[in-house]
Amino acid sequence: MRTEVLAGRWRPLGVHTVRVLEVTLEPVADLWRAVWESGPGAVLDGAAALVAHGMTGFTPASIDVSLPRSASVRRVEGVTTHQRRVLERVSGAGVPRLAPEWATLHAAQWAVSDRQAALLVCLPVQQRLVRAGRLLEAWRGVGRSPRRFFLGQVIPDVCDGAHSLGELDFGTWCRRYGLPLPLRQSLRTTASGRVHLDVEWEGLVVEIDGGHHLLGLNPTADALRANEVALGSTRVLRIPLLGLRLEPSRFMEQVARGLGLPVLASA
Repeated sequence: MRTEVLAGRWRPLGVHTVRVLEVTLEPVADLWRAVWESGPGAVLDGAAALVAHGMTGFTPASIDVSLPRSASVRRVEGVTTHQRRVLERVSGAGVPRLAPEWATLHAAQWAVSDRQAALLVCLPVQQRLVRAGRLLEAWRGVGRSPRRFFLGQVIPDVCDGAHSLGELDFGTWCRRYGLPLPLRQSLRTTASGRVHLDVEWEGLVVEIDGGHHLLGLNPTADALRANEVALGSTRVLRIPLLGLRLEPSRFMEQVARGLGLPVLASA
């Protein structure tokens, strides 16, 4: 090895890692290096673990690695280490990494903002890297969380949107922003038959899309229903349930404009 390094064909990248310069590095190489160099028992965690599970649409700013609390940790450039009393379930062949449900929860808790936290819950669920039931079960086992209230809303929204929609009192949002109370789950007859609408005023319908609206053929059914209502001269606004959590004032301002009313600032 020393000969190859001195000849400039290999380059040490730490205590246990050497790069062969003639070989083009794949992104997974950085993940392996993070695990090898951080210390004994290291596993990928958070967003890095989700990337190793196949998540797309998000690039972590650093690679999160968790180790047993008793391990001797080496600091590695570009790697954030977390020493934990208990390492949850590790899964999969390849780079050692936490199971996707635990990686999702950690990624959301370590996110730099609520918006990023919501994204890191949505992506693995939508990309079917984690089962919604497993994520909900894992969340119930979390004792302390820096985002307890926020994630306590977002995780059920993403995993069980139909159920959380029933819990969502849209009337509370209307009162908060000074808007008249709507009908809930009104029944409308269209050319395609009878459809249930989430929220309705005269001339305006609001459809609130939970996580289940993104699954399978649901987007097609939703579009057909909304189009039928709109063709009957009623305007239709669509509000993602997560959007109502993250940007309530902007969506409620749109509802107010749809009703032809000024919107009041939230109390």
